[in-house]
Amino acid sequence: MKINKLEIENVKRVKAVRIRPSENGLTIIGGDNEQGKTSVLDAIAYALGGEKYRPTNLNREGSVVPGTIKIIMDNGLIVERKGKNAALKVTDPTGKAAGQRLLDQFIEKLALDLPKFMEASGKEKADTLLQIIGVGPQLDELNRKEKELFDERTITGRTADRKTKYAAEQPYYPDVPAEPVSPMELIQKQQAILAKNGENQRKRERLNEITANKHRVFDDAQAIEERIAELQKQLAEKRSIYEQLATDEDIARTDVAQLQDESTAELEESLANIEEINRKVRANLDKEKAEEEAKGYSQKYIQLSNDIEQIRQARRDLLSSADLPLPELSIENGELIYKGQKWDGISGAQRLIISTAIIRKLNPQCGFVLMDKLEQMDLRTLNEFNVWLEQEGLQVIATRVSTGDECSIIIEDGYGVQPEAEDPEPEQVKKTAPKAGGWKIGGNK
Repeated sequence: MKINKLEIENVKRVKAVRIRPSENGLTIIGGDNEQGKTSVLDAIAYALGGEKYRPTNLNREGSVVPGTIKIIMDNGLIVERKGKNAALKVTDPTGKAAGQRLLDQFIEKLALDLPKFMEASGKEKADTLLQIIGVGPQLDELNRKEKELFDERTITGRTADRKTKYAAEQPYYPDVPAEPVSPMELIQKQQAILAKNGENQRKRERLNEITANKHRVFDDAQAIEERIAELQKQLAEKRSIYEQLATDEDIARTDVAQLQDESTAELEESLANIEEINRKVRANLDKEKAEEEAKGYSQKYIQLSNDIEQIRQARRDLLSSADLPLPELSIENGELIYKGQKWDGISGAQRLIISTAIIRKLNPQCGFVLMDKLEQMDLRTLNEFNVWLEQEGLQVIATRVSTGDECSIIIEDGYGVQPEAEDPEPEQVKKTAPKAGGWKIGGNK
């Protein structure tokens, strides 16, 4: 729905202005500062938007006649505010009275207060768009998960770096055992060796004893040989004993020859240095543990990075499938992006196009937008914007500090430069509305 005609008298700075805006494209209200241009927009916003938009000083200063506002929409709906309290009267084409509730069905609030959107932060703009396309809650959840994973990955990365640095700083001793040395085990080994050496010593002593006995028996045998006649029987016995001892001696000698004592010097040295050895072993174990922990955190960091990328891809998929107001409009990291540029890198015409497209997306029934202070835009920017509006079939009523040819009407001291002629009946307005194609169409008629 669009505005076909508006009449304003004694509202704020306006004394009397009558305008028929262009059906599509720009209708620019020009004039110098403090002449009443913005008052026209404020009057429209109040008439259509309700008490929220009521100006602080509605009636023109010095006027004894209360302000009046009359707006005729392109479907014949008539909206009026007049009288001491500026009471609202809405009449639909069938002649039935209506009210603000009917207006709210096709009036988008942002269309009446575009600066609120234009001056919003990047996040607020993005939030508005997300609510329009209906993916705000889903995107909020993805953003929340991404932030949680990002924070966790940050902590994990820092921990991995700290653990890796700590592991690298730990000393390492390649010539020590893998586990700490037990003093009790060394003592037990020492005792076993000493016991074995003691058994060897007993065998040596047994050898010496056998050898001594053999010599003694031999001496006895010599004595007996002198008395051989008398001691034949004893000699035989002694020889038998001798032969047995000789055999035992051979066996014992062979056994002793195979014996080899083990040194306890290494164990004694280990016992003496056990604390130093264990210190090195513990250092090696600490280094291995630190390296393992660092490796674990590094792997976790990689996994978290993969999870974050999956969430970002899900967000890209969500936005790519969403019904956005413009083909190259998107949201990245909570900000509006148009043709790859953030808001501060977008041209003035593009900003106007984006804002208008979003308002239309909010409420497709609202076919018009009010804009203030277009003097910030050069003529080329205004032309680009006007061409887009005409292509999209949208109506924009705007103000500009200018008296140039781009203006559809000039406001001087609260008046239109040329008073508007009598209008046809409301039901004829739509039929006789001028075609779009030039900014001058929306002037006084």
